[in-house]
Amino acid sequence: MARRSAGFPSVIREAVYRYLSAFLQYCHMDQASPSPTGGDDASLARGRVIVRSGLFHQLETAPRVTQVSAPAGSGKTVLVRSWISESGIGDRVAWMAVDGRDQDPRHFWLSAVAALRGTTHGAALVQPLTAAPDLDGWEIVERLLRDLAPLGDRLWMVIDDVHDLKSVEVTRQLQLLIMRAPRQLRFVLVTRRELRMGLHRLRLDGDVGDIRAEDLRFSLSEAREMFNAAGVQLPEPALGLLYDRTEGWAAGLRLAALSLSGRQDPDRFAAEFSGSDRMVADYLLAEVLERQSDHVRQLLLRTSLLERVNGELADLLTGEAGGERILQDLEQAGAFVVSLDGGRSWFRYHHLFAGLLRRELRQTAPGEITALHRAAAAWFAGHGHPVEAVRHAQSARDWELAARMLFDGWLHITLGGQQDTAHQLLAWFAADDIHADAELLTLMAADAINQGAFAEAEKHLARAGGKLGSVAAERQGRLQATLGTLRLSLAGYLGDTPTVADEAQRLLAVAADGNDSGLAISGERRALALISLGMAETWTLRHVEAERHLDQGVQLARELGWPYLELLGRAHGARILNGQSVELGEKRCLEVIEMATRHGWGEQPMVAVAYTQLGGAELNQGHLEEAGRWLDRAQQTSRTDLEPSAGMSFHWIRAAFELASGHPHWALDEFRAAERLAGLLRAPHVGVAWMRAHHLHTRVLAGQTGPVKAALAELSEQERDTAAVRTVIAALRLHENDPEAAILALVPVVSGTIALDNPTWMMEVLLLEAIAREAAGDQAAASRALDGALDLAEPDRMVYPFIFHPAPELIRRYARHSAEHRVVVSRVLPLVDYAGQVRSPRRAAATQPRFLRQPLSQAEIRVLRFLPTGLTVQEIAAELYLSVNTVHTHIRHLYEKLDVHKRHEALERARVLGLIAPSPDVP
Repeated sequence: MARRSAGFPSVIREAVYRYLSAFLQYCHMDQASPSPTGGDDASLARGRVIVRSGLFHQLETAPRVTQVSAPAGSGKTVLVRSWISESGIGDRVAWMAVDGRDQDPRHFWLSAVAALRGTTHGAALVQPLTAAPDLDGWEIVERLLRDLAPLGDRLWMVIDDVHDLKSVEVTRQLQLLIMRAPRQLRFVLVTRRELRMGLHRLRLDGDVGDIRAEDLRFSLSEAREMFNAAGVQLPEPALGLLYDRTEGWAAGLRLAALSLSGRQDPDRFAAEFSGSDRMVADYLLAEVLERQSDHVRQLLLRTSLLERVNGELADLLTGEAGGERILQDLEQAGAFVVSLDGGRSWFRYHHLFAGLLRRELRQTAPGEITALHRAAAAWFAGHGHPVEAVRHAQSARDWELAARMLFDGWLHITLGGQQDTAHQLLAWFAADDIHADAELLTLMAADAINQGAFAEAEKHLARAGGKLGSVAAERQGRLQATLGTLRLSLAGYLGDTPTVADEAQRLLAVAADGNDSGLAISGERRALALISLGMAETWTLRHVEAERHLDQGVQLARELGWPYLELLGRAHGARILNGQSVELGEKRCLEVIEMATRHGWGEQPMVAVAYTQLGGAELNQGHLEEAGRWLDRAQQTSRTDLEPSAGMSFHWIRAAFELASGHPHWALDEFRAAERLAGLLRAPHVGVAWMRAHHLHTRVLAGQTGPVKAALAELSEQERDTAAVRTVIAALRLHENDPEAAILALVPVVSGTIALDNPTWMMEVLLLEAIAREAAGDQAAASRALDGALDLAEPDRMVYPFIFHPAPELIRRYARHSAEHRVVVSRVLPLVDYAGQVRSPRRAAATQPRFLRQPLSQAEIRVLRFLPTGLTVQEIAAELYLSVNTVHTHIRHLYEKLDVHKRHEALERARVLGLIAPSPDVP
């Protein structure tokens, strides 16, 4: 192949771009650029700093988004860093860089929140965020928009290496943040290529500015200043030759300056630089590395395989001491590494420079690479970094070691909010290897549970259990414990309380064994077992046992430093206390919400348990407005598809709220949703019978007696002879004006022949008896029954049953003739009066409900979040990779569920409901 005899060969230039930009990216010298008019007066040298006043001004006065787009080594990062330094705005700049290897949305947004909180304004506005398994990027964006809505002063968010952002989901989420953020939040996106991000609407509005490669090129005078600052005095011919050959490329000039430092023959170097037939990148790399000692050179090469390195790890891989000092010196020199923490103990190489070093290592010591990966894997595993341990084992192609490390670290990874990362690590294994390995099959089951694929999870668990004998004896205990934990978790999702209890007790027995098998269950698994057992016991109303196990699990989770597990246990503990003391239960729920908010988990599904219970508590006390607000929050956070037990409870309470608000038909919609979820449960839920009874009773109130009779006729004699069904029969007979038959239906429950120890449900029975006795003309018996109901209501001021079964005249007459229960009666009467007349304390709710009649699907929510951006339907379809017809369908469903007709009405309603954050700057 013929060589070009003149000019700077493009292939060489691209190679230098590709391999050597690290030198410039992390040097402590700012770069310069020609003035807009082509003169050289735009740059002023201040010691080692070259001020690029034209570009600084462009960044300072930029619109909402500035895209700094140029090839590697053009000086993008240094330009932005130097502008920040010279402008003195460091406390108002949130800086983050995209990790090209880790595309976990949770990590990206955790980094974004941390960067924003690292600024003065961000610390005051942005709430902290802690990793959680169910953390969702879309929800984090909405939360950031809410937190930043009151931003009054300018704040910049710089995202470096945006070209490495390969996750389509994160890209869309970032785009949504940019388009809806307040105008005071400015974005600087540093990238090697034009971003495929839908910012065309902002660009049309003049809100996107660009700094490109041609803007970043050095002028001749700026090149001279750079060489002078580096202590290199070049004759004008040599300087001109270098400048011409590099075409003002920043990295090429900087690398030339580094290589020329201390040379006695700059003219010869300039000639070789411009005319050598070797790749310039290889030449300069050799020049730099050859100036280092053997120890430093070995450290650079051997640790280049790492994504991050500290002194101890460097010493391990080199077999020598002093690695931390070398790394600190290199970082201070600004050529190779950058520190990752304030204490300058962890470092990383620029990924381009690391890639070049890895190539050098492959050429000089290929036989050592596998051993280095294995050593790194062992170190990371031993120091509690399972993700990096598995990655290095996989890089060593030691799949057996990688499988063992992933299995051992899975719980640590997922409880740390890295479920997507765990999924990616598992995906690196070949399908044949997975199906042949009991531990990997177990992890496939865990991954399926995280994805909500419960049927697949059951299959994987069964296959893994069948291969238990193929596992080494010393690992069988751990595998059995993990299988038990997953069976327990799966049973919990499916409401299979007997299986939960069996598996939890088995795990706890293993932990208490005291011999080697007891070591098979880790502290995290023990905490999870205790909490899961307690959760199952709450559904069977075994409050004493549930409280004990939940308290033990919460305490262990706190000692181990797992706040997510602690919060899970506390959330369900609050639910238990609601059954005993409303005041104490409300206090515990509020504590759960405060802890969740503090960790950034206020929108996590597990917190929906607390929101639901608070809504139920307020509803039981007749506080409908407060109940509506808490149920709004529960609806926004619940994941009923993955948690049918909790979802059933939510829809049941919401149905009761709708009925109390005068919307029996909407209540029926909620009951149908609760029935559907109850059908997913593998074992009878203790409340299902009463939920179905309330459903049938509501149908009676709605005049749908035919279906109620048909449903009763399908029941067995045993099912009909329960307290719950007898209340339905009594309600039906009262509706048919047959109070005597209603009384006969309730007598076994009132007399205690059919046991019923739940005070709320007993209140319903007594109220129905009072209404039936009143209708039969036995006022004395009616008063006695009502007195019994009020006795049960008084301790916690439980008034909802009086709304569900309104009897205003009966209660008013009781109040005239009895001085007892005055406080409760005074609260009951206003609610009962309304319920007895129109069954609605708020007529406006019929046209403007407090929350959605039906929950939004995930697809509808994503379309909703793009509505405030002003994009057309066609543009939204393009951003979400949907057809226009599909987006039209989602919007139509949105309008129906929000009960609106236009986009601006939908946005207003969604903001009132808290479904989207305020976006005052976007029309």
